[in-house]
Amino acid sequence: MLPPRMADLERVHARLLEWYTSNARDLPWRRTRDPYAILVAEVMLQQTQVDRVIPKWHAWLARFPTLADLARATRADAIRAWQGLGYNLRAVRLHTIAQQALTDYGGRLPRDVEGLLQLKGIGRYTAGAVACFAYEQPVAMVDTNVRRVLSRVLAKSVVPVPSAYAWSQALMDLGAMLCRPRRPLCLVCPLVDDCGGPRPRALPANSEKTAAEQFQGSRRFYRGRIVQLLRDVPLGEAVALADLVRHAGGRRDLVHELAADGLVRIDSAERVRLAD
Repeated sequence: MLPPRMADLERVHARLLEWYTSNARDLPWRRTRDPYAILVAEVMLQQTQVDRVIPKWHAWLARFPTLADLARATRADAIRAWQGLGYNLRAVRLHTIAQQALTDYGGRLPRDVEGLLQLKGIGRYTAGAVACFAYEQPVAMVDTNVRRVLSRVLAKSVVPVPSAYAWSQALMDLGAMLCRPRRPLCLVCPLVDDCGGPRPRALPANSEKTAAEQFQGSRRFYRGRIVQLLRDVPLGEAVALADLVRHAGGRRDLVHELAADGLVRIDSAERVRLAD
């Protein structure tokens, strides 16, 4: 496929930005340009739905208002505060980023993508999101929703520099609200005349039930259960490894895996607690 002509891109930009003006989602992290608050939102949103993230984002910032506050907290504090979001390793990553930023950048996050990528735990998408949404840099970032829109509409994306912030937010909103993976709302899409996407397949009626059934008893299920059991342990106390394994489907290997990931600590007496 040939790259779209500049006139075509300008038309797409205009239509999408006009749609976004009237249809933008009102999300709390869009009301700030604080790089740290935006970083927290982006990490939380990676594998958790928006409606679950909103209260957790507010609670996290109340507990750790600044990057320095998070850096000075213990890793266990961060893991406990992450309760209810799943994929607990993200809490460890945020804590590591905060500590490195405090040491290497005086408690500030770099303004550009390359600088952000120097922080351990930040990938290219997250770096682009912080650069664009906090510093309004004209950076192209591609998450699942954006990739789907661009694959249907454009062969190559050209970010409109004066409107980079709104353009990137609009792409994500279009992907989340209209250009969905299955059953997209094409009739009300502002880019329907420019779209070359295939007809979507029907979503199997039992897909959600199947996903829930597959999660029960899975490796991720038991990793989450182990961390939750340790969250409930009073500060300063630990749990015998054998007792923990008994409540975690017999998966001793997962406890050691969590220790290797930096989420838990196993002492010489085989007692387990959240990592310090």
